[in-house]
Amino acid sequence: MKNFEIKPIAIYLPQFHPIPENDEWWGKGFTEWTNVTKARPLFKEHYQPHLPTDLGFYDLRLEESRLAQEALAKEHGIYGFCYYHYWFNEKRLLHEPLDRKMKNPKEDFPFMLCWANETWSRRWLGEEKEILIEQTYSEEDDLKHISWLIEIFKDSRYIKVNDRPVFVFYRPSYLPDVKKTIALFRSECLKNGLKNPYLVASNSHLRTNYHDLGFDDILNFQPKLGLLPNAFIDKKSLKKWFANLVKGVFSSTLKIYDYNKAKEKMKVTFNYKYIPCSFIGWDNTARRGRKGIILKDQNVETFIKEVEENINDVKSQNRDDENQFVFINAWNEWAEGNHLEPDNKNGLAYLKALKNLFDKYAEN
Repeated sequence: MKNFEIKPIAIYLPQFHPIPENDEWWGKGFTEWTNVTKARPLFKEHYQPHLPTDLGFYDLRLEESRLAQEALAKEHGIYGFCYYHYWFNEKRLLHEPLDRKMKNPKEDFPFMLCWANETWSRRWLGEEKEILIEQTYSEEDDLKHISWLIEIFKDSRYIKVNDRPVFVFYRPSYLPDVKKTIALFRSECLKNGLKNPYLVASNSHLRTNYHDLGFDDILNFQPKLGLLPNAFIDKKSLKKWFANLVKGVFSSTLKIYDYNKAKEKMKVTFNYKYIPCSFIGWDNTARRGRKGIILKDQNVETFIKEVEENINDVKSQNRDDENQFVFINAWNEWAEGNHLEPDNKNGLAYLKALKNLFDKYAEN
């Protein structure tokens, strides 16, 4: 490796604009702000609601909002955004921000896509209950999907590794034939004059070595909430929850963890190449109320220490000059209490700390 130039990628949620499907499922005008603004503190010193400051309650259909996000990210050393991409058997959802960016050369910030291939339900945590729209798979749909993606990959702003467009599969284990899908994606790109795509598997829920299945890289997605004790309700916990519900006792359903200790429990490393990821915080009570999971005592110092560890991790892997990525989850997951965008408590603290850290590595 000749140079070390870290490329921080912030995961980006395109939920902040109304769509007909959300109008039908959740009520007219629903966006993520609907959840964010209805959140309330559930115990003493519980920080809720998280409310935006510098960028305000934006609508991502507006060019001004998207340009302001890009300018803020650039100013603080973020290399690019990784947009969640929602594709359901040729049907796309929450696509307006990307579609409008594609038509607007002023939005010059680099980007890539992550296919969030999960069934949508009313549970908000990937649990397939009360299904709103189901994620299905077929070879025919794979072909339609990659045909659409190829036009996006051709964009000069799309993030590439040695001219190979980078694409992330959020739930690769859900694909009925992983090898067949990625082989099709590769062959179709090559047929259409593109380089072999740089395909990344997220290990958000499994520790599978996806290199063995043909992926070029693995995103060590964070947070890994499943590594926290009793984070998700098992049968025993469910009985207790119903008992408390009958008694009118609700507080016991909250899952509260210490931020520093939770980050330690979620640390996972591997003996193969992977892209490290840091998350800012977690509190999804805006979505799930007393069924939520909270990491309390979130702080900038612990977050920045983790990012620095991840940068050094990338450095030690002796990666190619163009794939020295460090992911940050997330740019704007407001309803999960997980956002770099400034809020009414921390302001620009996280972004400024990141810029100082990135500047230090740029000087060395």
